[in-house]
Amino acid sequence: MRIPGPEEIRALHEKYAPTAEAFALVHTHCEIVWSIAEQLISASRLDIDAELVRAGCLLHDIGVYRLYGDDGRLDHGNYVRHGLLGHEILEREGFPEPLRRFCSHHTGVGITRQDVLAQGLPLPPADYLAVTHEERLVMYADKFHTKSRPSVFLSPDEYAAHVRRFGEEKVTAFGALRAEFGDPDLDRPVPEVDVSVRP
Repeated sequence: MRIPGPEEIRALHEKYAPTAEAFALVHTHCEIVWSIAEQLISASRLDIDAELVRAGCLLHDIGVYRLYGDDGRLDHGNYVRHGLLGHEILEREGFPEPLRRFCSHHTGVGITRQDVLAQGLPLPPADYLAVTHEERLVMYADKFHTKSRPSVFLSPDEYAAHVRRFGEEKVTAFGALRAEFGDPDLDRPVPEVDVSVRP
């Protein structure tokens, strides 16, 4: 399987971002998630495909762009759909299923068919769970940085408290990811990211 590099993925973000502000928000977040995942790979010496994880981190939120309305506002009510929307974008672009799954299988600590039905989520009933080590690492690294304005870093304990509102089983699932990958050092500086949209 051919894995796209950072420049190819950046060009895809530029293609789908409706505004420079949206690009800056989403692409910067994806770069930060990769920096967290890269740190976790280095710290734990995981037997993992780092190139695939990098692509997964840089692609996972590309579906967010499809939630921006003509007024430039993000549709927060349908935000849970961003993973599926990203999956559709990558399918249209000809990306293979293992790359598309980073979009549709990273939300929260996994969405089950039961979650979809019980919460009335606007998704086709199915399990959207990270399965491979690479998928699980992208999902986990994503939990430590928000796209809110201003964006913030969340400690492992802060994320555990946040996810508790969805049930204790979600706290347990996050704990399993934490045991698998360890805690990131969020005090370590994050590299500067170029967020300008190229002409």
